[in-house]
Amino acid sequence: MTYYFVVKYLHIIGAAVLFGTGAGIAFFMLQAHRTRNTAMIAGVSRLVVRADFLFTATAVVVQPISGLLLARAVGYPLLSGWLLISILLYLLTGVFWLPVIWMQLRLRDLAAEAVRAGTPLPESYYRLFRLWVLFGVPAFTAVLAIFWLMIARPSF
Repeated sequence: MTYYFVVKYLHIIGAAVLFGTGAGIAFFMLQAHRTRNTAMIAGVSRLVVRADFLFTATAVVVQPISGLLLARAVGYPLLSGWLLISILLYLLTGVFWLPVIWMQLRLRDLAAEAVRAGTPLPESYYRLFRLWVLFGVPAFTAVLAIFWLMIARPSF
């Protein structure tokens, strides 16, 4: 039973890191954006990119591995009910998260270029930021739904 609890612990920590890093990144990017301070936006976006690669990407790898190990340990079929929906929502989250990585890199670069040139942020920054928010909403919502499914484990 120790194996099960270690894997479950890692799975819960991974989920907390995914959720917490996602919420933190969103909060700090939004707050920096609201200041309209190009230097602050450049600094925060640089840190956001670093955090996403360090924390989110690591958790993205750990989650399916620990989830698969948990399902096998407990005997849950992967293609059944709440577990299948959780997997599909996880994939949906990835569909939205992967482009967000590119967007964050581009937002970081646009802000850094504006700071170096001493110019305001270009309109392309603002368009991309709006798209970043639009992609974040379904990804964040899907993660919340996965949390609910993991806790409630409804029968479908």
